Amino acid sequence: MKSNGPAQPTAPHPASALDPAALAALVRQVRGPVLLPGDAGYDAERSGYQTAYRHRPAVIVGAEHADDVAAAVGFARAHGLPVAVQATGHGLSAATDGGLLISTRRMAEVRVDPAARTARVAAGVVWGQVIEAAAPHGLAPLNGSSPGVGVISYTLGGGVGILARTYGFAADQVRSLDLVTADAERRHLTPDSDPELFRALLGGGHGLGVVTAMEFALVPVARLYGGQLVFDGERIDDALAAYLRWTGTVPDELTSSLALIAYPDIPQLPEALRGRYLTQIRIAYTGSAEDGERLVAPLRAVGPPFRDDLREMPYAESDTIHQDPSRPHAYNGDNALLSGLDAAALRRVAALTGPQAPMMTVVQLNHLGGAMATGAGAVGHRDARYALRLLSPLDGTNAAAVQARHAQAFAAVEPWRLGRSVNFLLGGHGERPDAADVARSVHDAAEHRRLAGLKAVHDPENVFRFHPAGAAAEERTPAAATTLAN
Repeated sequence: MKSNGPAQPTAPHPASALDPAALAALVRQVRGPVLLPGDAGYDAERSGYQTAYRHRPAVIVGAEHADDVAAAVGFARAHGLPVAVQATGHGLSAATDGGLLISTRRMAEVRVDPAARTARVAAGVVWGQVIEAAAPHGLAPLNGSSPGVGVISYTLGGGVGILARTYGFAADQVRSLDLVTADAERRHLTPDSDPELFRALLGGGHGLGVVTAMEFALVPVARLYGGQLVFDGERIDDALAAYLRWTGTVPDELTSSLALIAYPDIPQLPEALRGRYLTQIRIAYTGSAEDGERLVAPLRAVGPPFRDDLREMPYAESDTIHQDPSRPHAYNGDNALLSGLDAAALRRVAALTGPQAPMMTVVQLNHLGGAMATGAGAVGHRDARYALRLLSPLDGTNAAAVQARHAQAFAAVEPWRLGRSVNFLLGGHGERPDAADVARSVHDAAEHRRLAGLKAVHDPENVFRFHPAGAAAEERTPAAATTLAN
C-alpha cells in the first residue's frame, strides 16, 4: 500500500476481506510501509534468514517506531488477526498465515552509556551493531555466535552466548523493557514496576506482547583468548572423549562448544574442506592468553590438528570463533538440554549424522553451567550441563527425512534429556503434530503453569499465538504463542 501502489494479489487471500477504509486509516497512522500481497516489497519484507519457511500474512507493517507497533497491534486485534513479529528471521519456527506481520528491522537505534555500562536497543537491532558501539569503551554485550542475529528475540529466549558460563544468559542482564501489549498499549517495564511480567518475558518470549526496546548491562570485556581447534575425522573418537573430560575441569571463565561437520564434496566449498569430516572445538576465554594456552593443552594432546587458530583477539573479532554463515538459507534444527552425557552416546550421535548419513547435519554441543545456573528470569532448565543442537539444510523434499534422522540422534541422549532451549528451535516446529509437546519442553511444569496464568491475563484473546516450537494456541502460554522476532 504505502508508497507501493495498489495491491494486486494473484490469488484469493485473507487481505481481500479487510475493510479498505480501515487499511487506509492504518496507512495514515504509521510511519513505515503497510504492505499487502501483490505490493512491491511484500515478498522481501516477509522473508528472512530462514528461507525454508516464510510468513504469509494478510498485512505487513514495516514499523519505524513503537507507535507503529501499537497501531499494528490495535488494527490486528480489531480485525481478529493473529500477530507475528520479525526482525531478521533466523529462528522462524511458526509462520503466520493470513495474519499481521510486524517487521521491526527499520527500528535500528543503539545507544551505549559507557559510564553506566549499559546499552539501549530498538527492536530491529542485531548484535553486530551493539558489539561495534560498545567496543571503543572496552565493553561487550552477551551476544551469541552470529553478529547478524536480532538482539531482542535472542534475549527473550534466554540468550546462550559466547561468554555465557562467565556472565550467564543475556536475559539475566536486562534492566528494562518497552512493551506493546495485546490491548495495543505501550508499557515500560522494570524489575520493580511489574516484576511478574518482566520476569516472564525474559525466557518466555514474545507471547505476552511485542518488545520494542530493551536496556541491558554490558560487561567489561575488551579482548578474549579464543578461536577454533579443529581435528580431522580420523581423530573424532579421541576428540569427543577428550572434550567431555575437559569440560568437567575448566573454570567458568571459559565457554566452549564442539561441532561435527561432514562437508559435502562440492565445488562451492573451499578445496581444503571438500569431503572432510571435521571436529571443531570453539573456545572463548576471558582470562589471559598464557592461562588459555595452559587450559587447552589437554585438547591439543588429542593429536596434530587440522587447524589451530587459538589466539588473543579483540572482542570485536569474536564472530570469527564460530564463523557462522551469513547468507540466508533453508534449514531445520532442534535441540536437547542435557543433565550430562557420555562419550558412547556422543559417538552414536556422530555415527547417525556423519558422512554416511543421508543428509548433511551439523552437530553442536554447547558446554553450559557456570553463571547460567542462577538468575531471576524465566529461562528454562538452568541446571542443564550441555545443549545438543542439530541443524540440517533443507532442499524442498527432505524435511520429513531430516526430522526422522534428528529424532534418531536425540534418542541416543534421551537418558539425560531435560527439555529444549527456545533459542535453538530453528525451523518448522509449528508444522509438527507434537508442537504442543515441543512447547511444553521449553520449561518445567511449574514454570509452564505460571506463564499460562500470565498469558490468560495479558493476552486472553491470544493475539500473539505463534510459538517458536509451533502454534499451541489452546495452551495460552508465551511458550505456546509466538514466533520469535530474531
